[in-house]
Amino acid sequence: MAKAKKLREGFTTGTAASAAAAAAVKLLLTGGSSQAVSVALPPFSGDARGNIQRLTVPVSACSRTAAAQAAAQVVKDGGDDPDATHGSVIQAHVALCNAPPPAEDTWRGRRITISAQTMTGIAQALDNGDGSLHRASQCLDIHIYGGTGVGVVTLPGLPVPPGEPAINPEPRKQIAAAVLEQCARHGYSGGVEVTICVPDGEERAVRTFNPRLGIRGGISILGTRGTVKPYSHGAWRATIVQGMKVARTTGAQTVYLSTGRRSERLLMQLHPHEPETAFVQVADFAEFSLRQAAQDGFEHIVWGCFFGKLVKLGEGHSYTHAHAAQIDFRTLAQACRHAGLEEELTQQVAAANTARHALDIMEHSAALPRVLKALAVKALKAARNHTGTAPALTVHLFDFDGRHLAQAHD
Repeated sequence: MAKAKKLREGFTTGTAASAAAAAAVKLLLTGGSSQAVSVALPPFSGDARGNIQRLTVPVSACSRTAAAQAAAQVVKDGGDDPDATHGSVIQAHVALCNAPPPAEDTWRGRRITISAQTMTGIAQALDNGDGSLHRASQCLDIHIYGGTGVGVVTLPGLPVPPGEPAINPEPRKQIAAAVLEQCARHGYSGGVEVTICVPDGEERAVRTFNPRLGIRGGISILGTRGTVKPYSHGAWRATIVQGMKVARTTGAQTVYLSTGRRSERLLMQLHPHEPETAFVQVADFAEFSLRQAAQDGFEHIVWGCFFGKLVKLGEGHSYTHAHAAQIDFRTLAQACRHAGLEEELTQQVAAANTARHALDIMEHSAALPRVLKALAVKALKAARNHTGTAPALTVHLFDFDGRHLAQAHD
């Protein structure tokens, strides 16, 4: 058997912004343009030997724009898990203290000031033994701005408060760390103004969850660990948690969970008067999202999905991806028989190839409404195992053609 190809990791928008900032600062302080720079990766905690993880990032362009100003850019690389920001150009425009700060019409949201406490903590984490980082951290005054293509937070519930650019806490520290290291290495003390821009960020943002989360005008600068693991479950779970926090802090008592864009659209059509922020796509994370919704205190959890996901939920799968959870068609056939499906069709369901195939087999049976209702009730009971007794539960089953096939509720 051929050995499986190892998937290539990429790096986050936070790492791209940090590398661009480091390259621009280095150019201003040394006059040398970099084709690549090494940046520290958050959370700067180090391995068992105390070594901080680092990444060498290619720099696609770097130039001086004025006497004490420079700009550099990095192309964000998602590795083998490309997302909406893969291939985007992340720019850092840097000005030293003897240059004017950026004009207010070039940035959005409030200016971010890196506190002295944060700078000290970064210096301690990255300590190189000669004290230069600590000395530089006491003298530097770093401000970060969100420029063109970086979104602005407008709703509560996110790691960044409303009114600030969507540059998350860890990327803020990572940018500051990159600037600190360059300044300490080249003996600079003073002010540094860093403006992060993404030229096509506003266009890319429509393919992200930002509009749903109330982030307007561009993408977010993200990254809790600096690199992107292919098909990261952690990233999905973090998105689910953020979506629910936004829903909760904007007053939603009911959260509408769906397994994808199509099922979410159909769920929205059933509940047209509910705010968009109350809807959260949870992909295949059935157990995780149901437990999270209950933990967040929602009074009512509504689940919308198609037939295959409904059957897997009813069979007790905590994660419903096709590669991890297979439908037991014999068990499905038994449930269908108990709900009144004809014996001949029951046997065909037991031998079905896919969930879609099983549903097609039953399509013209007079027992279909009873069967689908029974399967929805089974899914609801399985969901209750994850939520506990507190929240009300409703399950909706849709077909790919948009029909609402069944519903179960407490």
